[in-house]
Amino acid sequence: MQTIQATNYSVFFNETGYEKLASYLIPSSYSRIFILVDENTSQYCLPHLLNNLATEIEIEIIELEAGENHKNIATCTEVWAALSELGADRKSIIINLGGGVISDLGGFVACTFKRGIDFINIPTTLLSMVDASIGGKNGVDLGNLKNQIGIIREPKAVIVDTEFLSTLSPREMRSGLAEMLKHGLIFDKNYWDKFKNLKDLNTEDLNELIHQSIQIKNTIVCEDLSENGIRKALNFGHTLGHGIESYFLENEDKTSLLHGEAIAAGMILESYISKEKGWLTNEEYHEIKYIINDIFERIEFNENDINQIIELLIYDKKNEFGKVQFALLEGIGKIKINQEADNVLIFNAFKDYAV
Repeated sequence: MQTIQATNYSVFFNETGYEKLASYLIPSSYSRIFILVDENTSQYCLPHLLNNLATEIEIEIIELEAGENHKNIATCTEVWAALSELGADRKSIIINLGGGVISDLGGFVACTFKRGIDFINIPTTLLSMVDASIGGKNGVDLGNLKNQIGIIREPKAVIVDTEFLSTLSPREMRSGLAEMLKHGLIFDKNYWDKFKNLKDLNTEDLNELIHQSIQIKNTIVCEDLSENGIRKALNFGHTLGHGIESYFLENEDKTSLLHGEAIAAGMILESYISKEKGWLTNEEYHEIKYIINDIFERIEFNENDINQIIELLIYDKKNEFGKVQFALLEGIGKIKINQEADNVLIFNAFKDYAV
């Protein structure tokens, strides 16, 4: 697959990625390499990386517990301390080998350790390949509130090795599809249409879809790195999706959702709001709802759940001047940013989602 050029870094694929990685990791450039993994990527992905990592630089491994509930400042403190104890200096580099949690947290740790050291993202999940590792957003959660603490700073490089997808469960694969579906809905109707026959796709088709998804996100980010304008389009499905994800994460009587599962529900809900505002036809809305529901199991919400999720919206990091901001669809493949929706409309969206 062809290399994708971002603003200040490149996204390399498969064998080309490891060749480029070797060219970066030379003793004259870096004093020490730190590979950040979680307990899953340490077991299933690290051996593959080490077998393809050609360097003379000393390597240290830092392993974290897996899961969104560890994406916080306390974990960052542990990693900062480990870096110090292992002798990291300003010429060290961190390789983030993992999913969205590792990419987000590892990037944030790198950006803040000794006021910033280089990092490279090697995503191991579909979700992190097409979303978390791309675009320079790094950060952690504040309690159950998603991505409240962070910084935008781009990596040195991103290496996408689709071999890692073989380590994923079907549920993790579906989670990654949510962001790919989103890219079609906000940017490219032809790309969206390819998901109508998802069951007929083979491995080569999936690789091409991954490449196109990364291209779409990169195109948007390159136009607006600091998220003052069009990059807000990438938040479609995330205003309500993050509220749902946070609510299920903090409630012990709820089963935690994967990011993509919550975002899938958020996209249906925000498509309903788009329809009710007159920007999406009834046919388009039902097409979106059908395709997403064909991939993801419907989440059950009671009235109390809905009210508490709506209350969480006030903490969304995209809000401006105390108002909840949505990115909504203006037809499939087009987006309207900086939109508002009242609580009655949001509640009605949840009610329609349930049927």
